[in-house]
Amino acid sequence: MRRVTLFVNGTSKNGKVVAVYGILADLLSLASNKLGIKACHLYNGKGGLIDDIALIRDDDVLYVSEGDPFVDPQNDVRTTDGLPRAHTDWLTLNIGGRLFTTTRSTLVSKEPESMLARMFREKDVWGNKQDERGAYLIDRSPEYFEPILNYLRHGQLIINEGINLLGVLEEARFFGIEQLADQLEVAIKNNQPPEDHSPISRKEFVRFLLATPTKSELRCQGLNFSGADLSRLDLRYINFKMANLSRCNLTHANLCCSNLERADLSGANLDGANLQGVKMLCSNAEGASLKGCNFEDPSGLKANLEGANLKGVDMEGSQMTGINLRVATLKNAKLKNCNLRGATLAGTDLENCDLSGCDLQEANLRGSNVKGAIFEEMLTALHMSQSVR
Repeated sequence: MRRVTLFVNGTSKNGKVVAVYGILADLLSLASNKLGIKACHLYNGKGGLIDDIALIRDDDVLYVSEGDPFVDPQNDVRTTDGLPRAHTDWLTLNIGGRLFTTTRSTLVSKEPESMLARMFREKDVWGNKQDERGAYLIDRSPEYFEPILNYLRHGQLIINEGINLLGVLEEARFFGIEQLADQLEVAIKNNQPPEDHSPISRKEFVRFLLATPTKSELRCQGLNFSGADLSRLDLRYINFKMANLSRCNLTHANLCCSNLERADLSGANLDGANLQGVKMLCSNAEGASLKGCNFEDPSGLKANLEGANLKGVDMEGSQMTGINLRVATLKNAKLKNCNLRGATLAGTDLENCDLSGCDLQEANLRGSNVKGAIFEEMLTALHMSQSVR
């Protein structure tokens, strides 16, 4: 009768001496009972796999594994008290130098098709490298791996403050955890700052103004200020070309020499605003209020509103000496008591426009449409040479 000493693979303690009889399967069954494991393979002291019981000699030392490759007992990993580590489902991961302790089932159960699950579903199938403490080495970021491990533990995506979601997303994609990657993409999208076409608030714009040197040209072309309160601000020389200023509050704002070409000012309130030398070519100010505005520049720089849409605007009491309103549309507009001396109104649509009390001395109305226009209480007489139609 032959007898051998059996040890768990990779250890040299707590061995069992057993008798060898029958076939190899009988010895494996006996090893399972004696060592408390599911014996699958037998190795000799040099790591050779034994596949025939006839190869076993009397007093051989054999190492029993559960299917994992041979581990030299000289590299046996011990705990701090010097005793061999128990054979359990717990394992330690060394992620970028930081240790994470978890169970094999945690890594495998939640996302069974992920690369992480495939790495640890069967012991050492991937030949994972271990450090001197037995922790599996993985060269990834520990900061971004921690939320992934917690997700595998309880199924909830929890990201601590200061953790970049994009970094966690890249780790999730690397480990093939698709469900988590989908959740992260949604979270990243929800955390995106407002898109560029979102309206700019007064607070944001004031901060923008304060950060800009006074001698620098401020370019606001195409920006969205819809509904913003910009009242009483110094907006001189700012380029608002094609900007959205609809429903803006611009009361008493200083827009001297600003460029509002093709800007949308529909429904905006510009009462009392300073519009000296302003450029509003082809702008849309339909339904806007411009009561008491000053378009008159003492230096002679004239405001230019050529081709502007001013339907239904209220410009009562505004100073508009020399203003250029050529081919503009002022249908149903209110221009009561306005100073329009020397204004260019050639080709302007003044249908149903209220011009009562206006000063139109030397104004050019040639080719303008004055159907239904009100010219009551004019300060100066309107000569026929000024208006052809």
